[in-house]
Amino acid sequence: MKVVGGYGETSLSNIPEQAKFAESMGVDAITTGEVKRHSLLSMTLAVEHTENVEICTGVTIVFPRSPMIMAQACWDLQEYSKGRINIGLGSQVKGHNLRRFAGSWTPPYQRMKDYIGMMRAVWKSWQTGEKPEYVSENYAYTLMTPNFDPGPIDYPFPKISISAVGPKMAELSGEACDGLLPHGFMTVDFLRDVLVPAVEKGARSAGRNLSDIEISAGGFFALGESDSEVEQAIQRIRVPISFYGSTRTYHRIFDHHGYEGLGMQLHEMSLRGEWDKMPGAVPFDVAAEMANVSTYDKLPGYLRENFPFCSRVGMLPLPGGNAGGRGLTASMSVERAKWLVQELQKV
Repeated sequence: MKVVGGYGETSLSNIPEQAKFAESMGVDAITTGEVKRHSLLSMTLAVEHTENVEICTGVTIVFPRSPMIMAQACWDLQEYSKGRINIGLGSQVKGHNLRRFAGSWTPPYQRMKDYIGMMRAVWKSWQTGEKPEYVSENYAYTLMTPNFDPGPIDYPFPKISISAVGPKMAELSGEACDGLLPHGFMTVDFLRDVLVPAVEKGARSAGRNLSDIEISAGGFFALGESDSEVEQAIQRIRVPISFYGSTRTYHRIFDHHGYEGLGMQLHEMSLRGEWDKMPGAVPFDVAAEMANVSTYDKLPGYLRENFPFCSRVGMLPLPGGNAGGRGLTASMSVERAKWLVQELQKV
């Protein structure tokens, strides 16, 4: 299993040290989100200050950006990194697209499919010199002149992964992407029962196999050296569960586990601005059920048993790394973390 470390979601001045440190831990890839900071700027610095690791985002919000803008950024980064880019694309929910990004909203499945199609059409035209003739429901790309063409690069097209909460986006990952990035608000049961079959369906429709798509182990991780540390981690996870669980788009995860009422309770609390009270509304047992719960020593076995369909796992933060991530405690030594990375790579 590939192990993914973290960087980013901090001042750009911190990125070089974070990226170099993460690579020194022996991970296979490093990734950044795009919650408070610009993922592509962070990605550029990570490329500059690493040598071998795959450089990823998890995820970059795409609909506020045109496919041409995204294709151009990824093309430059793929050349600069010597072929190490795996861009994670995310649609974000309707409210944020309209009210935070001041963008537009159309059904995300078809729009994302068309978006990815245009990105690859742009790359093909630059690599081959062919006249672009891409026309879809949401995007058209039919103009490219020598003045605006950066020309071919000596590396394969950048990899594209997409985030998914529901089966339609998961199906698209199987049909048209290199990887699936399950949302953090995810459970083993929902991933196994709903998303993986959808990925396989999409893969079959495109003449591919499930093994052609890199599926990341999703969900929140409650980890620790001891049962006591694990219990503390479960308590902390009540915070992100309450935040994401207040968004109706994610209620299908609660529904799958029989907690239909909890999602609406959290949503109503969010409308009243009761953010500080919301974690307390998530029972400890519910948080424990929805998290990936394990001590570090047992984690390789836990992943082997519960995620046989996954080929990647994100362990964030590594010691000294991205404190905004999930997984390892800040008190873990560098030597212990390196041991864990190596053990997970054997899964």
